[in-house]
Amino acid sequence: MIKNFIVDSTCNDMRIDRWIRNTLGKLPQGLIERNLRNGKIKVNKKKIKSSYKIKTNDVINIFNLNFQEKKHQKNIKFDPSNDIIKSNEDLIIENNENFIVLNKNSGISVQGGTKSKKNLVDIFAKSEIFSGTKPFSVHRLDKDTSGVFIMAKNRQTAQLFTSLFRLRKVHKTYLAICHGELEKNSGEFNDDLIRFDNGKKIIEKAKTIFKVIDKNSNSTLVQMKPITGRKHQLRKQLFNIGHSIYGDKKYKSATSTKGINKNLMLHSFEIKFMINDKKHTYQALLPDYFRKLLKTKRLNFVSLK
Repeated sequence: MIKNFIVDSTCNDMRIDRWIRNTLGKLPQGLIERNLRNGKIKVNKKKIKSSYKIKTNDVINIFNLNFQEKKHQKNIKFDPSNDIIKSNEDLIIENNENFIVLNKNSGISVQGGTKSKKNLVDIFAKSEIFSGTKPFSVHRLDKDTSGVFIMAKNRQTAQLFTSLFRLRKVHKTYLAICHGELEKNSGEFNDDLIRFDNGKKIIEKAKTIFKVIDKNSNSTLVQMKPITGRKHQLRKQLFNIGHSIYGDKKYKSATSTKGINKNLMLHSFEIKFMINDKKHTYQALLPDYFRKLLKTKRLNFVSLK
């Protein structure tokens, strides 16, 4: 059986794999790739790759999709209590007609998945702030990373932010407390980071501008401004030079002290961008546990420049 979908203007310039997840459900990327390769999903009757960007009035052709792997994906929506909704609403820094900015807590995912149930998308979907619409996540922030995070209130704004991030016109500043004393006070991290996708090894260029805010022989408070947006980029780059972030259980240096803290000491401190010639700058206060470790490690944080 063949089923056809006509792309409307709200999905213009969207990647086909993202459209599939939005329309057909949160399918595994590997399953999507396989059906594209096998010609089970075409655009205008032509085979395309997952990176293909659909256009308004494109016709997406679905041919008897193989959903064999879908049974393994038990993405049950999180049903938040009123207290959880209110506690996350209290974290909002900015709330306007097109988007919200909040100071995300550590330990909560942006979207739900097989390994994570509690997530911001499901929480704010039940919030009155998104009444008549739904939340759109427009960028990534690791589950254990705290700080500035943006959610759009409509597809048009989500597409705008996606374009801004792709064009590197959104400038993010992170703060991290890492093990040991960084040798250089400023500079760039330029790495070839390795990740695996369905068993395939992928090497990606990663660039970050860094500046030491304070340091001693034991620890360093470092400011980082990622130029690229690779998965776990900042955590991997500090790990690669032997200065893993406190609380990082995945990228952990051999010299890391066990049990010193349970929180990842990585905080998205500031985000800057422009929309319609208007500058937007938002900062997120440091979590109490972050400030406590700064004091314990005798590191000073005054302001950023």
